[in-house]
Amino acid sequence: MDGISLAYMGAGIGLGLAVIGAGLGIGRAAGSIAEGVARQPSAAAAITGAAYLPIFLLEGVAILAEVFALLIVLKSA
Repeated sequence: MDGISLAYMGAGIGLGLAVIGAGLGIGRAAGSIAEGVARQPSAAAAITGAAYLPIFLLEGVAILAEVFALLIVLKSA
């Protein structure tokens, strides 16, 4: 195997793991939000408002992983 194919494989594996992790985190957060709203509907606005920041940060992790994978692939090409 040459260096370019290893870079492609590493970028693909790294991107896949990062996206899977971010997806699991967002899913857990959304499930907890739904459970909190179901338990106390009167506080739905406060619960969802407080949950936006962690969800946006998790989404940012996935986007950064895509950027880093692209940088690895483009640097090796």
